[in-house]
Amino acid sequence: MPADTDLHTDPKPPLVRTRGRIRTLEFTPGEIQSEMHLDAPHRITLDYVRAMLCFVLFQPRPAHIVMIGLGGGSLAKFCHRYLPHSRITVVELRADVIALRNQFAVPPDSERFQVVHGDGAALIATMARTIDVLLIDGFDRDGLPEALCSEQFYRDCRRALRHGGVLAANVFSYDPKYPMALSRLQHSFQRNVCSLHGIAGNNRILFAVKATEGGPPTPSLRMLARIRRIKGRGIAWAMAHRLLAHWLVLRTKWLAGQ
Repeated sequence: MPADTDLHTDPKPPLVRTRGRIRTLEFTPGEIQSEMHLDAPHRITLDYVRAMLCFVLFQPRPAHIVMIGLGGGSLAKFCHRYLPHSRITVVELRADVIALRNQFAVPPDSERFQVVHGDGAALIATMARTIDVLLIDGFDRDGLPEALCSEQFYRDCRRALRHGGVLAANVFSYDPKYPMALSRLQHSFQRNVCSLHGIAGNNRILFAVKATEGGPPTPSLRMLARIRRIKGRGIAWAMAHRLLAHWLVLRTKWLAGQ
């Protein structure tokens, strides 16, 4: 789902629609990027957002979460409310998207939550071993921008993560750049990459875990190994993975006491 845009495009303004008690954000009319229930603004309603939240399998209590792409803030709001121990930094390239934050109940900036107007790839390149979870949900009008899938970008992402940190990247399975992006991610993260099949349709969420050479084993690496051992496809596996994603949402809320 589009959430960030390339610096060199001239994007159309985002479109906000409210139908009944549902508010949506669209960059292309008819293609919902973000959805919010007005009576429950923290509720996750879209499958791809629920799939990205599966990062808690690898990092259930991250100290620092960085997100590239704000959109309607569904994942940012959920993490802010239900991961109270986490500091959250969201990087969004488009000022007109950030301007909609009140309409989508995105929390105000605080000591543990900040929305930064800027280029996510450029910011990541300045960071080193400071991030536990890195969530990448950025697209331009042509699909996945080169700035967010280059080998240099993935190397920068790996350097920005702490040992055992996890990257979750949203990529369309039908995007022509998908095979190249997967190959680059595999190479940059020493093949410590997996995905959960069938949770979010054409949205493929790729998870990559940082392993430091000579570093001790981490729970996130052990979880990656478990997922790769039991990985399967087909309708039954897709249903199991969807149930897992729903269960992780409920478990995260329960652990937060809400």
